[in-house]
This record gives sequence, C-alpha cells and structure tokens, in this order.
Amino acid sequence: QVYLAESGGGSVQAGESLRLSCVASGSSPSYCLAWFRQAPGKEREGVAAADSDGTTSYADSVKGRFTISRDDATNTLYLQMNDLRPEDTAMYYCAADTAHLICSEDVQRYNIWGQGTQVTVSS
Repeated sequence: QVYLAESGGGSVQAGESLRLSCVASGSSPSYCLAWFRQAPGKEREGVAAADSDGTTSYADSVKGRFTISRDDATNTLYLQMNDLRPEDTAMYYCAADTAHLICSEDVQRYNIWGQGTQVTVSS
C-alpha cells in the first residue's frame, strides 16, 4: 500500500511563498499524484496534478503562481506556492489515483489521501 504524508504548511502573509512536500511510502508512485485543498465550508477542489509521464495541470486560480513537481527517485511530490493570497487559505492534501496514470480533477478518482497540511495566508 501507498501512504502519503504532507508537510510544509504554515502561516504566511500575502505575497509570500511556501513549498509543500508529500512523501509517498510503501511503493513507487508511478501513477497520478495531485494536490487538493479544502477551505472551511467549501468543497474539496483540485489544485494541481502531475501525471506519471510528468505532464502537469493546474486550477485556473493558481496558474502562474503554483508549480507541481515530482521526484520519483525519492517518491516525493512538491507544490511550490508563490505569491500566496488569502483565498489560498485551506487544508492542503496530496492524493494518489493508483488506478490511472493520467490525472483527473475528479476527487472521486483518488483512492489514497494524506492527512493534510494547513496553509493560512493573512492580508
């Protein structure tokens, strides 16, 4: 089985940056890996995804500011978040869709989730 563990969250002011990490243990994540986030009272939404071939995709709200990357040698998924905004405040989760190599924004397709790391952005 694959186990995911996020880290790197914190409290920052608008305009600052954070880098989230997600370590996948148990097996090599040669499948879809993605970042989701969920703010209080909101539905969980896709932020960014990285296919097994390295293809990346982003939500419109984070394009140009966030960068997803994966290091398969260390089984680590990253999310570099620049120019953070208060609306980015949420619990961030990494997730894996072990049934597919190509990612989807459909949250229901992801079968493995980390516990989340909190990102809080103040004005």
